[in-house]
Amino acid sequence: MRKPICFGASLLILAAQPAFAGQATAETESASAPASAVGSARLGPERRFTGADLFDLAIASDPQISPDGRRIAYVRRQNDIMTDRAVGSIWLIDTTTGEEIPLGANEGATFAPRWSPDGGRLAYVSTAGGSAQLWVRWMSGGEVVRLTGLPTPPSALAWSPDGRSIAYTMLVKDDEPSFGSAPKNKPEGAKWAEPLEVHDLLAFKADGEGFLEPGFEKIFVVPATGGSPRQLTFGPYHDTGPLSWSRDGRTLYFSANRKPDWERDPVESEIHALDVASGAVTALTDRNGPDTNPLVSPDGSKIAYLGFDDKRRAYENTRIYVMNRDGSGKRSLTANWDYSVDAIQWAADGKSVYAQYDDHGETKVARIGLDGSARTAATGLSGGGLDRPYTGGSFSVSDGGAIAFTGGTAQRPAEAQLARGGSARILTDLNRSLREVKSLGAVRKITAASSHDGKTIEGWLTLPPGYREGQRVPLILEIHGGPFAAYGGHFSTDNQLYAAAGYAVLSANPRGSTSYGAAFANEIDKAYPGNDYFDLISIVDRAIELGIADPQALFVTGGSGGGVLTSWIVGKTDRFKAAVAQKPVINWTSQALTADGPGFFGPYWLGAEPWEKPDLYWSLSPLSLVGNVKTPTLVIVGAEDYRTPVSESEQYYTALRLRGVPTALIKVPGASHGGIAARPSQSAAKASAILAWFEKYKKGWSPPPTGD
Repeated sequence: MRKPICFGASLLILAAQPAFAGQATAETESASAPASAVGSARLGPERRFTGADLFDLAIASDPQISPDGRRIAYVRRQNDIMTDRAVGSIWLIDTTTGEEIPLGANEGATFAPRWSPDGGRLAYVSTAGGSAQLWVRWMSGGEVVRLTGLPTPPSALAWSPDGRSIAYTMLVKDDEPSFGSAPKNKPEGAKWAEPLEVHDLLAFKADGEGFLEPGFEKIFVVPATGGSPRQLTFGPYHDTGPLSWSRDGRTLYFSANRKPDWERDPVESEIHALDVASGAVTALTDRNGPDTNPLVSPDGSKIAYLGFDDKRRAYENTRIYVMNRDGSGKRSLTANWDYSVDAIQWAADGKSVYAQYDDHGETKVARIGLDGSARTAATGLSGGGLDRPYTGGSFSVSDGGAIAFTGGTAQRPAEAQLARGGSARILTDLNRSLREVKSLGAVRKITAASSHDGKTIEGWLTLPPGYREGQRVPLILEIHGGPFAAYGGHFSTDNQLYAAAGYAVLSANPRGSTSYGAAFANEIDKAYPGNDYFDLISIVDRAIELGIADPQALFVTGGSGGGVLTSWIVGKTDRFKAAVAQKPVINWTSQALTADGPGFFGPYWLGAEPWEKPDLYWSLSPLSLVGNVKTPTLVIVGAEDYRTPVSESEQYYTALRLRGVPTALIKVPGASHGGIAARPSQSAAKASAILAWFEKYKKGWSPPPTGD
């Protein structure tokens, strides 16, 4: 029994022409690019952003500042052209001089750096030698030691306060369930079929993992200088991180759902106290709702944690809570703060908690006092991904209050940055050649009043490089997934590839998007898709009104929740010349019963199981509108998608074919829902396919006349 799906604040995410001077059209690009890429045939550097550039990109993540603030260890994720994957490596930055050095020369990926309490050592995970293991580096001399030889990867690393031990979580495998067996008289050398595949879990698969291995996530501790790990928790429950030690080192705090019906309640969890010596586990919280991310205060007297009351809504703001170390005195610090908190860290004086949150498409860090007062401590965080402009990023804080974070701009992927004394500076330059050579599309923010009820809808327009004011260009409406997520002014390879082909790209946040308060997100609770359609059409009309979008050259695409809305839109209007529905949900009944969150989608998103309200399920399914579709619609899905299963895309493709609407089905080999753009070659090929589809139907399509 593998680790359950992580639900977070939004519970479950479903977590992608005319030319200007110096530009080629999409049609010309396919013919001219090979020649221009050959040495002597090139007349100068390629200024356009192309699919080949994806291999040169790097992004900073997981910045961990040392307690004294002198060094930052961060993970540099660099795309590798030979393996067609992003490879993680840990780099160290001197915060005074800006000097960078790699962690070490070990082969393999390195990630999850965590400083010892005194800053003298750095623990991390490395795949050097073939499997993910726990390593420690002594910073003064540079010595590196592998601590473990584990059968499954460690995660949630946590140093004990005295620096003598490191706790972590790890999957402990169980035997697979079995019923019956094949005959036992198999002749020597015979080639029989594989054994029967047996599943007995409600959620027996997970996107990105496939079919789950039987077993449970458990907590372990290992001496920080090496030795045998010791398992601390047992039983048929997932005991998950993050982990936090009491100041005396006798107790570990963690989050888990240890109730008998844990499979049927995917949102529930409590904070537990684990006695390291005896293994005794005590629940410190008991409300209906998730309580996660326990973090012990510097003086050891309090525990901060995240959670919310489960009201069976599709979205809830995650709040910060504080309680005494014995579980008494629980109270929320952010009950009147209409933002959802993603991560926390205590200030060194124990008088406040740093919190990461999203505000109108921007990720920030605030310092929340124990009295609930809040002030901004850092802005401009990013790092939610490369392919689309999602909010995101991460941070850590030194004892002196310096904040290390990942941040970038609409034209610059996330870099390691340092905020100190009210100002921030960029410490890395991971994509210098991109900035110095490539002409990227400028990004500007626009707003529109929804035609439904006048609510303000925000969006970001990526313009073609060299755009001239007053010139109308083809527009791609690119809709985010989630649907409980948000776009912002962040770097996006998809948007820049579309812009390089001569399109303006509109990334909007319709109702249901996060970062605008809980009420705005819950506008689509039990009504998705619905009025978000009007928000999207309204902001498209605004782009036309501004003189940028050509009303006769509108296109639409989106992935996951954006795929849902793309297929919904073409069932409502034929204003768009062509559409691409990426990894959509088409039929909520089949989605609820075949996706990797079977205990979640029905109760939380639709308020019932399919057999209880079949009419509601059908009324919100884009498949119910397929009879109206007149827009050529391409369908794209990862071949190993378990969040919006492949069968959803196949249903839509088949329905469109039966109706005679131009369509094609593209499956991305080996790709999961969350990993459809993880491999650079596939990300580039997917964007190229979308542009080719739009180019093919740039003048639209009319159904052939039918006979009497």
